[in-house]
Amino acid sequence: MPKPEAKFCRNCGTPMQRRVPPLEDRTRAVCPNCGFIDYVNPINVVGTIPVWQGDQVLLCRRAIEPRHGYWTLPAGFLEAGESSSDGAIRETTEEAGAHIDLGALYSVLDVVHVEQVHLFWLATLRDIELDPGVETLECQLFHADGIPWDELAFRTVRTTLEFWVADRAAGIFPLHYGVIDPPPTLPE
Repeated sequence: MPKPEAKFCRNCGTPMQRRVPPLEDRTRAVCPNCGFIDYVNPINVVGTIPVWQGDQVLLCRRAIEPRHGYWTLPAGFLEAGESSSDGAIRETTEEAGAHIDLGALYSVLDVVHVEQVHLFWLATLRDIELDPGVETLECQLFHADGIPWDELAFRTVRTTLEFWVADRAAGIFPLHYGVIDPPPTLPE
């Protein structure tokens, strides 16, 4: 579901034209009046893998679409003016009301077909006093062998949790990178 290009220039209101701008290699929406180029770039989704006592992960049941009622890690869109790590902390607070200590960047997943990049950080829960926000029906801690795999909202969450389960068993948590291919039916 690619984002649409601007039909009118954000600077001067002139209808945009599709062409290859100078020094570029692809067609873009360009203003013929002032030269503004509408770059359509990927959106960053940021979140955490909040862990309690080293062996339980916090998941949130979504109260919004897409995938209402399914489980996810606390995550959401990065806002302008914040670092990606600050956004991950904010999303964890907004969705779970969780108090965390942020750890290392853990997974970076390109979701090219929906023009997104998902970044997840390891996090340690300071306590289990949770206060889910309006986008969350409930929060729950799951042991690795109790993760509701068939009820996960997104493949990026599933992939990140698969990394976490394997790394927990190995005792090391390296940075993971991957590309999520277009699904036959499931959203990202």
